[in-house]
Amino acid sequence: MAKGKRMLEGKVAIITGSGRGLGRSHALAMAAEGAKIVVNDLGGEWDGTGQAKGPADDVVKEIKAMGGDAVANFESVTDFNAAKKMVDMAVSKFGRLDIMVNNAGFLRDKMTFNMTKEEWDAVIEVHLTGTFYCGRHACAYWREQHKAGNPINGRIISTMSHAGLLGNIGQPNYASAKLGIGALTMVWGREMEKYGVTANAIVPMARTRMTTQTAGLGGMFEKKEGAFDDMAPENVSPLVVFLASDAAQNINGRWLSIRGGKLESWLPPQLAKVIDIGRKWTPQEIAQRIKELGDLSLPSMAI
Repeated sequence: MAKGKRMLEGKVAIITGSGRGLGRSHALAMAAEGAKIVVNDLGGEWDGTGQAKGPADDVVKEIKAMGGDAVANFESVTDFNAAKKMVDMAVSKFGRLDIMVNNAGFLRDKMTFNMTKEEWDAVIEVHLTGTFYCGRHACAYWREQHKAGNPINGRIISTMSHAGLLGNIGQPNYASAKLGIGALTMVWGREMEKYGVTANAIVPMARTRMTTQTAGLGGMFEKKEGAFDDMAPENVSPLVVFLASDAAQNINGRWLSIRGGKLESWLPPQLAKVIDIGRKWTPQEIAQRIKELGDLSLPSMAI
């Protein structure tokens, strides 16, 4: 483990979907900075099928080999009561909960006209509803601790996607869920601020099982030999560590991204321009003056 002052010393974190990919990277990085980790993972495939204990158990072994402390958890984020069991496990095993990292998810990509109800429901449930379930029980715990007079410095860190910000073709379910998580993040930031809790979202771009299965991305996630691996999952985790720390106390309700070496801030939806005529508009007047609002065509996906 790292020596000297560590950013998360003594803190306890739950990280959902942390058996592989970004979640595993977050778990190892946070443990290296002193956090005790509940490694939650069902061990499913990239599309949510299957189940295995190996991935979560392996990450726990890695953390313990580093000199850290962790416990495996195999609950599903899509089960309301199971999400509470995660919080209960953190408190019973480590005595407290300081950080909830919502990372679990999978893909069921289809064009809208081919998507089944099950493919829509499954992705919304694991990403958006699962994030809500875990955040809901963490918020209830922190509120209870605050009412009991215990000092709280809680953190919710949820995972958005450029697919939600830009509207990726073939991902109506995933994009909708991820942008919904952005709204949920802002709500939690406002609701929980008085209890000493912040809520922020990361917008990662990294090579994972899910990105390799996403159509239309070409070779942008391929590892470039002999060069900085800008799509390595490990590039994203320092942002998660920072947001989980006391140093990020004044950052709340924000959407932040790391792409390789680029640290970025995304603006939530905001009013762009107004034309006020002080009375009811006619359709003809709107047609005549709509261009004053600027270019209203579909924005480019280039970032």
